[in-house]
Amino acid sequence: MIDLKGKWVLITGASRGLGRLAAKTMADRGCNLILQSRDTAHTASLEEELKAAGIKCFSAAADLNDIPSVMKMLEDIDASGVDVDVVLNNAGLQIAYRTDYCTTPPEDFTVSFNVNTTAPAMICYHFLPKMIGRGFGRIVNTTSGIDKEPEQAGYSAAKAALDKITKDMASRLGGTGVAMNLTDPGWCRTDLGGPNAPNAPESALPGVVVGAFVDDEVNGQIFRAQEFTGMSLEEAVAKANNI
Repeated sequence: MIDLKGKWVLITGASRGLGRLAAKTMADRGCNLILQSRDTAHTASLEEELKAAGIKCFSAAADLNDIPSVMKMLEDIDASGVDVDVVLNNAGLQIAYRTDYCTTPPEDFTVSFNVNTTAPAMICYHFLPKMIGRGFGRIVNTTSGIDKEPEQAGYSAAKAALDKITKDMASRLGGTGVAMNLTDPGWCRTDLGGPNAPNAPESALPGVVVGAFVDDEVNGQIFRAQEFTGMSLEEAVAKANNI
């Protein structure tokens, strides 16, 4: 398992839910963190907690439904002078559940694709060349196992598009030292998943971060987090390296 101590990790959606849990997990491994949310006030308490524990970190603001806001965040990160070694594109938005799915408005697709596809793609495109140039990088994009549910068409279509983009990019990364993979957290009791989801948020760890620690040649895979529940990170990485 690779050692990420001292590496800079960008985590989107870090203010709550799985993003916050992922941030704490990466901090436990000695990583430096960039905590993204819509407003830096949302990650202020987490930033303070991590800094008190000796972790280098700072917050970055962007509205993922506003692509110029995303591009400005990326400029701000560059201006900070840090090199991002790992990206956990955790943030996502399930915009609505349309029981009468034939009334699905076009905005469901516009917003869903901005947040769940275009924003993470732009983040990947921004950092990927720099990772390749340095000979190391890890990108983990968060997908969804939702299938055959037209009631969630915007969300599921946007995640399917992210799957395709991720696998296509990963196909070009052989020998670069960069690995790009997907994680599916499963249906968890988060703000996105709702209170009736069967899985506790903690069950998605270490699965949602395992892609940050895999070997270079593990590319374009989907790590289904619930298949790693109860494992140590070391056990989970060993399993992921053999998928």
